[in-house]
Amino acid sequence: MDMIKVSAGKLRAIGYQPQTRTLRVELEDGSALEYAGMSESLWRNFKNASAQWSYYRDNIEDEFTAQRVSAKPSGSKNPLDELFGS
Repeated sequence: MDMIKVSAGKLRAIGYQPQTRTLRVELEDGSALEYAGMSESLWRNFKNASAQWSYYRDNIEDEFTAQRVSAKPSGSKNPLDELFGS
């Protein structure tokens, strides 16, 4: 799935897979959520919204059930930070 980088509220990337009608959103905390059964017209409206975070909150987050597909572990550290600093 091709992702589009965005900077809107807590959104950092959005993408859509038309074959499976799956919407994916990546959030600022590193988590990624997928929503199944999304229409292409809803995707187009979301992608082209002037306020994507508001559109997401109003039309997707509260209307569809998300499946968490990845998450950045809390408190995770890069092992190289100890050698080279963060």
